Amino acid sequence: MNKNLLTLADCAPASTAEPMARAKAEDISALLKAVADPTRLQILALIAKADLQESCACDLTGPLGLSQPTISHHLKKLAEVDLVEKQRRGTWIWYSLNKARWSQIAQLFA
Repeated sequence: MNKNLLTLADCAPASTAEPMARAKAEDISALLKAVADPTRLQILALIAKADLQESCACDLTGPLGLSQPTISHHLKKLAEVDLVEKQRRGTWIWYSLNKARWSQIAQLFA
């Protein structure tokens, strides 16, 4: 028998398994919806690769070929689910990754 084949028992949850709490499921769902957008994934990747892992919206318009209001909209969506943290510096807001929030996504796949 092929070791790579999964049986139904391997995939199905045990009958004694407890479901994820509804509030947690809703929170994680909102988190996953936010990162399901290709532009947001690109933004997150750019922030992760930036110096000090932080970027201003003005730094993201050129690489993505999008307007500042569009970038700001996507950053707002990411901030609403706490995937990015923001800090105002003068007239600009700088965004960095919220690593604690990212660990919640990683735990889903552990």
